Order: sequence, then C-alpha cells, then structure tokens
Amino acid sequence: MSDQDIVLLFKTGKRDKAFRQLYKLYPKIEKLIRAKGGSKIDAQDVFQEALIILHRNLQKSDFQLTASFYTYLYSVSRFVWKDMQKQFSKQELHNLKQDEVSVFHSILEEKKFQQAESAFRELGARCQQLLQLFYHQKQPFKVIAELMQFKSEKIAKNQKYKCLQKAKDIFRTNQTVQS
Repeated sequence: MSDQDIVLLFKTGKRDKAFRQLYKLYPKIEKLIRAKGGSKIDAQDVFQEALIILHRNLQKSDFQLTASFYTYLYSVSRFVWKDMQKQFSKQELHNLKQDEVSVFHSILEEKKFQQAESAFRELGARCQQLLQLFYHQKQPFKVIAELMQFKSEKIAKNQKYKCLQKAKDIFRTNQTVQS
C-alpha cells in the first residue's frame, strides 16, 4: 500500500486500517532504538509516541507529508528517543535540516500537550466538568450555570477563570519539575 493510500485512509476516517499499515514499519524503528541502546519496550514507547505525533499532524489542515511514512516515523522516533535520553546538544540543534526542525517542533508541541493533559487530570472533577462544558462542548455560561447549579452566569464565568488559573499553575509547576 502506498503512502498516499495511507493518507487517504486517515482522511476517510479509516484510521484502524491506516495504523495497521504503519505498524508494519515498527520492526525498523525497533532496530533503530535497540541500536541506540534502548530496549524492546523503549522501542514500543517511542514508536507509539511517533504515531501519536504523526496522527496529530495529519489532523492539521496545513500539514503536508514531504517524505515517506517510514522516513517521517524514523526521524520522529530518533528525536523522541534522543529527547527521552536528553541528549540534544546545541550543535545538533543548529545542524538540523528544515524538515527535521518541523519534526522537532512537533515533538515539543506533543510534550506540551501531554503536560497540559496531565494538568487537566490533576484538577478536581468539578473544574474538569466546567472546562469541558465551556471549551469542548462550547456551552454558554447560562447553560453551564444551570447544569452546575451556580446562582448566576457571572459565578460560572468566575469559576471558569479560577479553574483555568489553577490548571495553568499546575502546568507551570509540572514544567518546572520536569526541567
């Protein structure tokens, strides 16, 4: 199956078939990670992370696959593994080619997304519900106030602000701890 066929599977919502095709590339990625000192489990984690990054990028309207899936996944996997090992030198970062810079930015973006997700999970259930109603379900404050039994829209708005601030504080704290 060609790379374009796989892209078409993603675009038509047949992700399972697309991922089955991409998993055929796993042995090559495992070989890369094991050659760099990783274990089979490390290779599985790296490959999974690379697939997540690829999937998120394929969902972006401006993303264009400029290489084969193998080349893309190989590059992403290499960067993910190095990031896991914290082995980037300043010299290596300056020597990146344009397509590698894009891959590196995708990895950093994914890392931030995971940190934001983690911060969200650390919030209380009530804050999670409020933020999901507002951002995910796009409910107006009037509806949120009714659903969550706030006395007014203004209180719902203030609570959303407090929950968002709490999430941002957790995010910043987690970033500081991981640095």
